Amino acid sequence: MREITHFIDGASVAGTSGRYGDVFNPNTGEVQARVALATVGEVDAAVASALRAQQVWALVNPQRRARVMFEFKRLLEARMDELAELLSSEHGKVIADSKGDIQRGLEVIEFACGIPHLLKGEYTEGAGPGIDVYSMRQPLGVTAGITPFNFPGMIPMWMFGVAIAVGNSFILKPSEKDPTLPVRLAELMMEAGAPKGVLNVVHGDKVSVDALLDHPDVKAVSFVGSSDIAQYVYSRGTANGKRVQAMGGAKNHGVILPDADLDQAVKDIMGAAYGSAGERCMALPVVVPVGKKTADEVRERVLGELETLKVGISTDLAAQYGPVVSAAHKQKISDYIQMGKDEGAELVVDGRGFSLQGYEKGFFIGPTLFDQVKPDMRTYQEEIFGPVLQIVRAESFEEALALPSQHQYGNGVAIFTRNGRAAREFATRVNVGMVGINVPIPVPVAYHSFGGWKRSAFGDTNQHGMEGVKFYTKVKTITARWPEGLSEDSAFVIPTMR
Repeated sequence: MREITHFIDGASVAGTSGRYGDVFNPNTGEVQARVALATVGEVDAAVASALRAQQVWALVNPQRRARVMFEFKRLLEARMDELAELLSSEHGKVIADSKGDIQRGLEVIEFACGIPHLLKGEYTEGAGPGIDVYSMRQPLGVTAGITPFNFPGMIPMWMFGVAIAVGNSFILKPSEKDPTLPVRLAELMMEAGAPKGVLNVVHGDKVSVDALLDHPDVKAVSFVGSSDIAQYVYSRGTANGKRVQAMGGAKNHGVILPDADLDQAVKDIMGAAYGSAGERCMALPVVVPVGKKTADEVRERVLGELETLKVGISTDLAAQYGPVVSAAHKQKISDYIQMGKDEGAELVVDGRGFSLQGYEKGFFIGPTLFDQVKPDMRTYQEEIFGPVLQIVRAESFEEALALPSQHQYGNGVAIFTRNGRAAREFATRVNVGMVGINVPIPVPVAYHSFGGWKRSAFGDTNQHGMEGVKFYTKVKTITARWPEGLSEDSAFVIPTMR
């Protein structure tokens, strides 16, 4: 049985806890490897390595750090096929989707290549008589990231790309469900020229998470996962004096106004709802057609698209999505489908009976469609995280606007319309952090930032972009005077610039 080890101080390190997690092949349902779950001592060793490395790495000038990022980018591009296949083998998403996962992370690395410019501070000459004021951004020290199973390439790179570029070291605690790719990324970072210890990977569960949250040398923690755990990470980390950004769950809505291009809107919704088997925090699992005519037509068009949608193994180039990540997650989704039926929603298409010939033990769920879903239903209020699309009908623009605005989650939302005024008003008023206008998955480009509102995010700073630079640095402001001679007078009051 293949064993997935930690990566500490530039080398593979076998686990010593005697505790392991199973890593499955989601296509077949078979265990293909086991991953070591870290002890507190192993986390401490990773922190010690990161602390030594950071003290040296912070002294490397930004341009030379950028060259490491450029080389890391080159290595990712050269090995894209290998990395995508590795990702798909443990996650189950199709190869094209895995390449997209890595590409979106790579774009943050491209952003980090511009770190010499991004770290430039501010300067005011002559703020007072002979006095200049300037600021600089300096790294925090040892930083850490705790990442989910659904994007094992993109989300780690969102975090460590910026953190390392600004001069920090980084400890990554990836999901134990698909842990091999994160280790490979750390190996490539060393190959790109980063000193050993700048990027460490420790696998684990709550033991390793708590060890990172409690360790006094870890100065900042970034997290992506469920909202309950995000709140826990934020509370425990900040209680220990750390900077924390913790991204939680989502229930994103796609509002379709009567004037929308329905052909395009429905195709967009299909990809956003069912792509990657719905295992995306920016998926669109809820469609909100405005008016009965629009709703009826959207329903019929979705049904037509479902007839051509192909589910297959992750290496099937014709498949549009593959299996979900684990048997437990498949059961969770199935339970939600039954719950929706019991709550009184109309189960139009039930994907629970889906089976793929030759892969009957794989973790597959067919596309599922609900209609007549009501806002008080638990299946609407909670995140299903699977290939399940719910139709929630609205009678008016105001009702459609209220649904995402009043939901507990506020990650993303999309509106489909040809009316610029309606789109502008919706984008301005909706109580959600990321908005798409005729864009179904409004994940911002790397030089903007990613972050939701309400229970979708805890903390005040978003991921990547300049928000990421701010999160992983601290500002120092210097007020300088170079007098020609020393004054004989002593100042006993706070200095002013008068």
